Amino acid sequence: MHGEYKVPGGKLVVIDFDAEGGALANVRLAGDFFLEPDEALELVNAALNGLSLESTSEDIARAVRDALPADSVLLGFSPEAVAVAVRRAILGARDWREYDWQVIQHGPLSPMTQVALDQVLTEEVGAGHRPPTLRFWEWDESAVVLGSFQSVKNEVDLENAEKYGVQVVRRISGGGAMFMEAGSIVTYSLYVPAELVAGMSFTESYSFLDEWVLEALTSIGIEASYEPLNDIASPQGKIGGAAQKRLSSGAVLHHATLSYDIDAEKMVQVLRIG
Repeated sequence: MHGEYKVPGGKLVVIDFDAEGGALANVRLAGDFFLEPDEALELVNAALNGLSLESTSEDIARAVRDALPADSVLLGFSPEAVAVAVRRAILGARDWREYDWQVIQHGPLSPMTQVALDQVLTEEVGAGHRPPTLRFWEWDESAVVLGSFQSVKNEVDLENAEKYGVQVVRRISGGGAMFMEAGSIVTYSLYVPAELVAGMSFTESYSFLDEWVLEALTSIGIEASYEPLNDIASPQGKIGGAAQKRLSSGAVLHHATLSYDIDAEKMVQVLRIG
């Protein structure tokens, strides 16, 4: 069995092992992380050998932590990262590169159509009718996009929304209201099989699915970082937020909006912000 996990902002953790009698055997931990002292690697391998394939992430991380010498130094990874890699191997998680991705970038669509597409395309991936897909939104109308559990009355001043021509729509994912001003944002949606994030907690899956965006922003000179649970931030503050919806069919919707320019005065008139 083989598993990989790229630690957000850190290093790659790779695990290989055999499954014998319901347990891990011949464990080989590798990666581009840093670990001192050298003998700590073999101690971790030994600690993982014999662990049940039914072990939880907490069980695995505890075994790694207990095996490490008191003076161990781990850079770019953690016992929890090793646990994620092991669980991904056990669950048969797949890597980004194993999929034949479809990328969609269309002309401007209405906010209502945008959120409807998110539901439809996620369902299509879950039904096996569509490969994993990345879609960039294009729109020329402003909107407030509410989370699935939010109250319109509590979140939006409908009179001011109408005054400024801001539509109010609801997405299928949870989270907070997004003031999405036409011409001032970048929005994208990922529609993926759950196996891509197998073995990860919700928190870990948020950072994992946004890691490519952080690398892209950094490559063009934007000092971006991930802030749990679902924010993308810069030294000046939050610049983006993500949300997820998981369907029983085994598909995951992960979408995010980054604002690069915003009319803050209009936003606080449209949103009811405490």
